[in-house]
Amino acid sequence: MNYVLIDFPANRKALLPFTYTRPIAEIRIGILSISEKWKHFLKETISYKTEAYLEEKYPFRKAEINTFINSSVLPTEALVQQIKKLNLGEALVEGESVLAYVSNEVVDPTTLQQISFQGTFLQIAALWDIFSKNHQAIEADFKLLTQGRKSAPIPDSVFTVNPEQIFIEEGAKLYNGSLNASEGPIYIGKDAEIMENCSVRGPFSLGEHSTLKMGAKIYTGTTIGPHCKVGGEVSNSVIFGYSNKGHDGFLGNSVLGEWCNIGADTNTSNLKNNYAPVRLWNYETGRFANTGLQFCGLMMGDHSKCGINTMFNTGTVVGVSANIFGAGFPRNFIPSFSWGGSQGTMTYKTTKAFEVAEVVMKRRKIEFSETDKSILEKVFEITSEYRRS
Repeated sequence: MNYVLIDFPANRKALLPFTYTRPIAEIRIGILSISEKWKHFLKETISYKTEAYLEEKYPFRKAEINTFINSSVLPTEALVQQIKKLNLGEALVEGESVLAYVSNEVVDPTTLQQISFQGTFLQIAALWDIFSKNHQAIEADFKLLTQGRKSAPIPDSVFTVNPEQIFIEEGAKLYNGSLNASEGPIYIGKDAEIMENCSVRGPFSLGEHSTLKMGAKIYTGTTIGPHCKVGGEVSNSVIFGYSNKGHDGFLGNSVLGEWCNIGADTNTSNLKNNYAPVRLWNYETGRFANTGLQFCGLMMGDHSKCGINTMFNTGTVVGVSANIFGAGFPRNFIPSFSWGGSQGTMTYKTTKAFEVAEVVMKRRKIEFSETDKSILEKVFEITSEYRRS
């Protein structure tokens, strides 16, 4: 069977700005990205059906018969079993949500025979789901990745609580500090490093080749993807990968994409002074919408960066390839390719942005390819309506 992770338009719009530069399935939640989870469960290769400008990097592979899977849904054993039982012309649904369908081509799944799903699952239907459901996603991925395997030994210098729920991959380095897995599991990836005097509470995941800087304080529900450097205080946040928050400062109830950099002593507010529900920019409606959450911090798209001592207000959305600096609080919505801060922004020219991207990616021995460039050029074009100049 040919499995395709498909982006339904409403789901994709709800997850901007992260889906400007990737299919939904490349979002990281828990330890793994959504696509990596499906590969583990299906034991098959997968392809993507996403926006046309992303297809060169994330190709669509079509066969005579295809199983299209809603890319915003996280797999479970029960869900995978019911998907595999679908016949041609059938769609698996839960309420009004289409979870998967089998067809010769991309069709409107509501025209197919509807099969009701029996069971529970996680779905990222809104930006804040990425961090608010991260606790559960880490726990599920931990079971998936560690079942039947033995952890590398925990050094004697590390204080642990509930060490049975701590798994360390080969090559990881840990020094004196504390790992508290009483509230959820802790997963340390291959060749990762936890420097001296770090305090970590699970659920927590540290990706391969990533580093926790000295004295870092990490609270529950936090994921740090591969090739990141993180310091200071982080709570219930997700960093996709290849991004740095290397210094002191607070990041809470937030999501950072790839190739982001957070300047020293930058802080995010995740709670309003009046304790009211947080409102967050909605790309589909073009206005701020009520999240219903009391705690919600910063959502920052790929390649965006901020200078030292930046202060982000509660519920701030930053687009792709923005550069933020200066005193005061910048706006709660900063469009893609913006340059500036609280005193106003101007357009960040692609030539300058691409120069930075090339240097940043080269430091990780990754090429800033023509495909990457064309994706960002398209993002620049389709986000122009949000920029003032």
